[in-house]
Amino acid sequence: MDSKSYRTYSNFLKSLSFKLTRFYYKKLDKNFVVYNKLKGKGYDPVTTSDKAFEKFIRKEIKKKFPTHQIIGEEFGKSKSKSEFSWVIDPIDGTRSYVLGNPTWSNLISLNHKGSPVLGLANFPKLKKFYMNINKTTAYVYENKKKRRLKVNKKINFKNIKLAAAFHGWLPIHKQLKIKKFLNKMHFPCFDALTYAQLAEGRVDVVVQCANKIWDIHPLIPIINAAGGIITTWDNKDPVLAGNIVVSNNISNHLKILKLLKPALK
Repeated sequence: MDSKSYRTYSNFLKSLSFKLTRFYYKKLDKNFVVYNKLKGKGYDPVTTSDKAFEKFIRKEIKKKFPTHQIIGEEFGKSKSKSEFSWVIDPIDGTRSYVLGNPTWSNLISLNHKGSPVLGLANFPKLKKFYMNINKTTAYVYENKKKRRLKVNKKINFKNIKLAAAFHGWLPIHKQLKIKKFLNKMHFPCFDALTYAQLAEGRVDVVVQCANKIWDIHPLIPIINAAGGIITTWDNKDPVLAGNIVVSNNISNHLKILKLLKPALK
């Protein structure tokens, strides 16, 4: 990925963010149908809007980059031998979408040889989007202006703003093993928006469970470009997805991993 390639792909994502917001207000800002993917064995909603968004995104990618692979939450993986792949979460925060909360987003990453290199988090209802343009530079675009994203590295462990959500994954008996961590959970976690707020320096640590690749791949390059630290709970590559920790600096990150360690046993 040279600078010219970064420009080509980041310009495409920036343009796509505006198209997605227009598409929402023109086609999807109306009644929709909700289905439960788990069919009574739990609750994992998907809506007709999720599917419409993914079809739209796939169409835009295929027009511009017809040989690239596409991996989407709703329609799976396309066959391709290309080194480039696009990972799509058409609506991250479908529960928020169902309730009418404005915190849902469209998440898209461009991966090269399996590693996320560019990410977009587009929030149509909030009328803003977050994206990186290369390895070290990321912005939030809002009200026709852009602001550079930088985590707040100076906040020490005692004063961190910690947002977390277990999504029903972590049973009570394991939560009881991490009481010191639970005592620091002072802020709610609104899916991708909270990760984006960490990149802005508003939140200092974000912890979640059971992420799929489309939940986290688009956020990895944005967080990295903003100076954040991101791994799994067992300190492995976040590309693996699963349980994710994002921190404002390495010192706080290691302390959070230590607090979470008993829950992995």
